[in-house]
Amino acid sequence: MSKKIGKISILLMAFLILTVALAGCGEGNPPAGQEAPGEQGNGDGNGQPPAPPVEITVSAAASLTDVMEEIKGLYEGKSNHTLAMNYGSSGALQQQIEEGAPADIFISAAQKQMDTLQEKGLIDEGSRIDLLENAVVLIVPADGANEDIADFQSLAADSVVNLAIGEPESVPAGRYAKEILTSLELWEALEAEEKLVLAKDVRQVLTYVERGDVDAGIVYMTDALSSEQVKVVAPAPAGSHTLVTYPAAIVKDSAGQEAAEDFMAFLQSEEIATVFGKHGFTFIAGK
Repeated sequence: MSKKIGKISILLMAFLILTVALAGCGEGNPPAGQEAPGEQGNGDGNGQPPAPPVEITVSAAASLTDVMEEIKGLYEGKSNHTLAMNYGSSGALQQQIEEGAPADIFISAAQKQMDTLQEKGLIDEGSRIDLLENAVVLIVPADGANEDIADFQSLAADSVVNLAIGEPESVPAGRYAKEILTSLELWEALEAEEKLVLAKDVRQVLTYVERGDVDAGIVYMTDALSSEQVKVVAPAPAGSHTLVTYPAAIVKDSAGQEAAEDFMAFLQSEEIATVFGKHGFTFIAGK
């Protein structure tokens, strides 16, 4: 009798163990087509795990600082990748890339710097696009401005002591400024009279004007719109300078090619086109 009871006990124990095991399996495996709690939003929707996070280094022209900071926040809110922003004059950024500084994406304020990197085989030619256009304007301090400055031609007035522009050899805004002043036959006189104050990038020009360190400055329209401490006197005359175009491309030696491609696609989206427009740029990618 005791042996019979022992067998029954063993069978009951085995049944209980099997029941618990099956219940555990049911909790860990949701029905087909459903995600387990905590797994929603991961992967690519096809059962694939999410791409590992990558830090994407973006070397961008100084005139893009404000808009790129907004775009950085939007991108990092939607992606597991992060952006490391490196702002400066396009010429300085070009030189950094030539010297092997880490960079995944380059956005220049002129074609010249991108052309040079392409000729040296340092960018992925297939990724290169024309992203934006901008305008060039003459600005003065919002308060206490020299009233003789009414347009570009008035820069020749004796009362104008100095004019800030970017260094023409390395700063695209400076090169555009030189083209404008040359077109208006003002460059040689301003240079001879030592009226020109050369800045390391267009944002430094903006700062000089904001502080009243100079009578006027030549910057992009987007820079002027970013500050309440300056006012626009006049836009550059039509045909007086090369079209201001911002090309963008993936750097050939990018350590995160797939992540860089993802961000380049994000830059060309309709959502980001609206952001660029809000900051005064003309979005031309894909047009």
